[in-house]
Amino acid sequence: MAEGGTRVIASPLRRSVGLGALVWLSMIAVDFLIHAGILASLYTQRSPFLLPPELAFALIPLGYLSFLLLAILIVWLAGALKVANTRSGFLLGLKLGALIWGAFVMGLASISTASSALLLGWFAGQTLEMGIGGAVAGYGLQVARLRPLALRIGLLLLASVILTILLQSLGFAPAAQTR
Repeated sequence: MAEGGTRVIASPLRRSVGLGALVWLSMIAVDFLIHAGILASLYTQRSPFLLPPELAFALIPLGYLSFLLLAILIVWLAGALKVANTRSGFLLGLKLGALIWGAFVMGLASISTASSALLLGWFAGQTLEMGIGGAVAGYGLQVARLRPLALRIGLLLLASVILTILLQSLGFAPAAQTR
């Protein structure tokens, strides 16, 4: 609140940065569940394509930082295309994800030793992450305040961590191990 009880409205840039951060965190939450939980067994298989687990684990922040660029892209496109609801944001993210990750996976298939299962897992997982990011962007662009959305994203992160630990504890996903 400013002097006299008037409410200060966030600048469009500040709001876009906040929404971009929420889109990014939602993508990280989904990525963590998918790759540390559902697809974790794909990373335990030795491959000349994949880094050793301890090095890959150390470089996770770099991978998550790459999602920030995709989150910026989603928020920018959603705003430019006047996406103003969760469904149209999800569809935008899903289409964008399928195009980006489809191209990436086809390129990797043509020059690497990555297994078909790994490439398919990346395509499906990353496409879904972009869809979720798009849904968050679409929702965020239609609401006046981002605080309730931030709470939901926080709960999504917590649920993702809990579900991943549960999957690993029950033996449905291998836990990360370093030598």
